[in-house]
Amino acid sequence: MNAQLLVIAKAPVPGRVKTRLCPPCTPQQAAAIAAAALADTITAVTATPALHRILVIDGEHPTPPGWTAVAQRGDGLGERLAHAYTDTALPGVPTVLVGMDTPQLTPHLLTAAADALDVADAALGFADDGGWWILALRDPAHAAVLAAVPMSTADTGARTLAALHRLGLRVARLDTLRDVDTAADAHAVAAAHPRGRFAAAVGTHLPAPDGARR
Repeated sequence: MNAQLLVIAKAPVPGRVKTRLCPPCTPQQAAAIAAAALADTITAVTATPALHRILVIDGEHPTPPGWTAVAQRGDGLGERLAHAYTDTALPGVPTVLVGMDTPQLTPHLLTAAADALDVADAALGFADDGGWWILALRDPAHAAVLAAVPMSTADTGARTLAALHRLGLRVARLDTLRDVDTAADAHAVAAAHPRGRFAAAVGTHLPAPDGARR
């Protein structure tokens, strides 16, 4: 793959990650689930051919072997995303960025995003909640538009797509995935993808829904 892969993430510290899982989780349980989601994401990215793999981290977290780590900067998520692209940009090298909220990620999905840049300027994958889970850019400088896009809203994906179109970019649409934000999300993703560390962490740390059996 003639691209670099970025994972933007928060260090899995209790009280700072997956707070929407609390309750029913404790902050420590939510952090354990977040750590597992990040671990599965890193595993998928490590298994994907790439020129570089970069962890763009908020907080302290071990750098995976063979990876580079850079600190996040910016006042809001939009700025942090924009800087993630521009701070790591290399001349002539496309960038594919994902977060840590889609532990069902696979090398196939990542490769499809990079391959889409053969015929498009950008490739965007929406999330079920209206946001997006992946954005590939042939020219990382175009990520500057993200700083002005409201994040974590029901129309963040649509607003991001519109911002890219206003730049005149050809945007390929990728598969839609379910972000893990709530307990219902976590149970659904774990049930659909039961073999990873995330599913094991959900089974251990997240109480089953009322009336459900483990």
